[in-house]
Amino acid sequence: MEHPENDDKYKGLKVNQGVSEMPTVNPYMTKRVRRRQYTPAEFVEGILKGNITVLSQAVTLVESSRHDHQQVAQEIIEKCLPHAGKSVRVGITGVPGAGKSTSIDVFGLHLLKQGHKLAVLAIDPSSERSKGSILGDKTRMEQLSREKNAFIRPSPSAGSLGGVARKTRETIVLCEAAGFDTVFVETVGVGQSETAVHSMVDFFLLIQLAGTGDELQGIKRGIMEMADGIIINKADGDNIEKAKLAAAQFRNALHLFPPTESGWFPKVLTYSGYYNIGIKEIWDMVDEYIRFTKKNGYFDYKRNEQAKYWMYESINDTLRDTFYHNPAVEEMLAYTEKQVLQNEISSFVAAKRMMDLFLADISKKG
Repeated sequence: MEHPENDDKYKGLKVNQGVSEMPTVNPYMTKRVRRRQYTPAEFVEGILKGNITVLSQAVTLVESSRHDHQQVAQEIIEKCLPHAGKSVRVGITGVPGAGKSTSIDVFGLHLLKQGHKLAVLAIDPSSERSKGSILGDKTRMEQLSREKNAFIRPSPSAGSLGGVARKTRETIVLCEAAGFDTVFVETVGVGQSETAVHSMVDFFLLIQLAGTGDELQGIKRGIMEMADGIIINKADGDNIEKAKLAAAQFRNALHLFPPTESGWFPKVLTYSGYYNIGIKEIWDMVDEYIRFTKKNGYFDYKRNEQAKYWMYESINDTLRDTFYHNPAVEEMLAYTEKQVLQNEISSFVAAKRMMDLFLADISKKG
């Protein structure tokens, strides 16, 4: 439509033609290319070659709850198992704010300089409400995340024991098969149920803080008994003396505990992750522990005990999943729950009734 303002009688005025309406779809957008689906054999081949992209996709399958994904994942793990077990597994835990991620960043760089390949399995807490996780650990490991010989994989805890993702142990197998000779498992924080991380690592490292007025609170019997080494972070500036005092308190506390099964007496060291002070001494301690336990046979004994522990954990998980996905149980569960809430039957009677129903249904199908 021609604008009347462009008529000759309106001197000094000119209205340009408008732009035609743009299409809603970007004309330059290319068709999305679907990610190629690998076969289990291709997954294994890629993992053994150290292909990080293939390894990441395999870990995604391991973490998936879909039945078809789990079948493929188990086949991959089974074929990778003969190539695993050659790494040093280190569990790292500590109170929130102790500097676990910053410490892992400097620990990792120290190991990479020595020629190691490092996999970091960082467990991110899942929300109890939304069930979601931020999975932002890579942002706090800025230097390590840029290294080609480092693989950082944040995983949701999904409410599992001790803040450790259920599938972390299987992920360790894949990382070892991919050639990573050191594996860090970072947990969400200190609790009385850190058994899960302790049962999948060779060395359990506890990070503590000094000068917070919480030294005695940090001396928890359960977590202290599991620790193979305790390190006091932020031992720098005005905090050095407080860190030394905290270390002395922890050493005194350790003397009150019975001897460890490994025969190793846990050491207490101070360091600064931010200023990169005392890092070498920490890894000299870890190396000394590995040599000590390999020499007295405890290293292999502990690995075997861990394998047995996770076999029974897997049986328990499978039984629970089978129970809750049983059609007969699904049909009656809501009604039985209603009876419990209305005080018609007790929780224990309800549980026995559901188990009897489940076993009867299994027997009938068998």
